[in-house]
Amino acid sequence: MKLLILGATGTLGRQIVRHALDEGYEVRCLIRSYSRASFLKEWGAELIGGNLCKPKSLIPALEGIDAVIDASTSRPTDSLSIKQVDWEGKVSLIQALVAQGVERFIFFSFLNAEKYPQVPLLEIKRCTELFIAESGLKYTILKPCGFLQGLIGQYAVPILDKEAVWVPGQGTAIAYMDTQDIAKFAIRALSVPETENKSFPVVGPRAWDANEIIRMCERLSGEKAKVTRTNINLLRIFRQFTRSFQWGWNVADRLAFAEVLASSQPLTASMDDV
Repeated sequence: MKLLILGATGTLGRQIVRHALDEGYEVRCLIRSYSRASFLKEWGAELIGGNLCKPKSLIPALEGIDAVIDASTSRPTDSLSIKQVDWEGKVSLIQALVAQGVERFIFFSFLNAEKYPQVPLLEIKRCTELFIAESGLKYTILKPCGFLQGLIGQYAVPILDKEAVWVPGQGTAIAYMDTQDIAKFAIRALSVPETENKSFPVVGPRAWDANEIIRMCERLSGEKAKVTRTNINLLRIFRQFTRSFQWGWNVADRLAFAEVLASSQPLTASMDDV
C-alpha cells in the first residue's frame, strides 16, 4: 500500500511518516518546503511539492496512492486563514480523493469539537467530519486533544529557563497523548476494516491540569515555576477588538481556542472501544 501523508513535517506528521516506513509502507509526503522536509527524504520517504490551497497541485501527488493520512493544519505563522486552510483546503483535498478513487482516508479532528461552536477551528473540524462522512470515502477520524510533546515548550522549558509559564484561567485538564502512540493508531487503522467509517478518541489514560503539570516539572527540575494566569475576560475583549479589523481576523480566530483551555470541562474520553 502506498500512502500520501500531509502535514508530514509537523509534530504528529513526522511520527506518522516514521512509523509508516517502519511498518513497510511506501510513503509520499506532500510538502511546501523541500528544505524543511529534507529529513523525511533521508528516512526514505518520497517528497512532492504541493499545497492544500492549490487544488491542481494535489492531482500529481495522488497518482498511484492507495490511502491518505492528513495531519496538516494551519499554523500561526501562515499568511492564510484557518478557514482557507482547514476548511477550503480540506474540501479540495476530499474532492480530489473522491475523483482519484483513493481507497482510504485518515483524518484528525479534535475531541469534543462539536461542543465548541464558538471556536472557529473546532467548528471547522466538526463541519469537515460531516463533509467526509457524506463524501463516500472509506474514512477513519481520530480525535486527539493534546500532544504530550507540547508540554515541553509550554511548561518544561520556561521553568528550566526561569521564565513565565502562561496558564489560561484555571486551566482545563487534558488527557495528553504521545504523538508516537497516535501515529501507531493511524497506521494500524489502515489494516483494520472495523475502523472504516468510524470516529475514535485518541487520548492518554488520564487528564492532567496545568497545576499538576507544573508541580511535576518543579519536582523533576528542582526549579520553582513563575506562573502567570491570563484573564479569560481580557482575552475575550482583545479578541473582539482584533475581530473588528481584517488584519486581526486570524488572530481573533486563534484566540478563541483559549475558551477550550480555560473551560472547566476535562478533555478526556474512554479508550475501551479503540
